[in-house]
Amino acid sequence: MKLALMILQMLCGLFLIVIIMFQSGKSSGLSSTIGGQSAESTGFGSQAKSKTWDAKFARMTKWVAIAFVILTFILVLL
Repeated sequence: MKLALMILQMLCGLFLIVIIMFQSGKSSGLSSTIGGQSAESTGFGSQAKSKTWDAKFARMTKWVAIAFVILTFILVLL
């Protein structure tokens, strides 16, 4: 069982790395917000923001990171 959990944790860690690498940086839209009004402040961006790939990757990152931490605690206890 410990070996299976270790393999699952390794796959979870690799998947977490891949998801993080696919995300765009948080500062990518900084120049547009300094120069003028962004899509998020107009009201249209908040509705479309949840459907973008970055939002999906952010949600996946959160859940995979939680699973990774839980697997780590379980392996420490074993």
